[in-house]
Amino acid sequence: MPYLTQLIEGYRRFRETDWAHERERWSELAEGQSPRVMILSCADSRVDPAQIFDAKPGEMFVVRNIAGLAPPYETSRGYHGVSAALEFAVTQLQVGEIMVMGHGLCGGCAAALTGKFDDTEPGEGHFISDWVHMLDHASKTVRDRHDKLDTAAYTDMEQEAVKVSLANLRTFPWIAEREQSGDLKLHGAHFSVAEGQLYILDEAEGDFRLV
Repeated sequence: MPYLTQLIEGYRRFRETDWAHERERWSELAEGQSPRVMILSCADSRVDPAQIFDAKPGEMFVVRNIAGLAPPYETSRGYHGVSAALEFAVTQLQVGEIMVMGHGLCGGCAAALTGKFDDTEPGEGHFISDWVHMLDHASKTVRDRHDKLDTAAYTDMEQEAVKVSLANLRTFPWIAEREQSGDLKLHGAHFSVAEGQLYILDEAEGDFRLV
């Protein structure tokens, strides 16, 4: 059975249940959106922010990519998808909070730590490698802290990636200005797939604490 058939069946269940129960909400959303938070997370199929945070339609503006990374601010012309989403969320929707959520068993972070896709061609990992190279300094730091690449090292890498993204977010002038004025708050989080538990970053202490 093509998976499209399952998607259509799921859509029909949605129409009969969630959409019907939230009909008034969907009518409001037809007039526009006003989410209060932007979630930047990984594209991994196991870590859907809407499911993890039990969010209703229109509550969160979500952007997902490999390893849930925010790139540094750049003004060169080109296809800056994540930067465009950040710009839209912050300057147009005026969200009050941004959360960067990393997760356990992250393939993108593992690639950054091991160099799995280094020196590959397009279609073999080339684009993945280029993307996670923004974690090069963090991956070296993690490797220096661990004698072997075990579970602890991979978790460390995933959490360091969140810190890198937060630092990169603050290179965007209109994010930094809003954070300094108190109009925007930045958060870091890590979701453990194996445990089903969420950890929030305490930036002052530099560690992640179980919610």
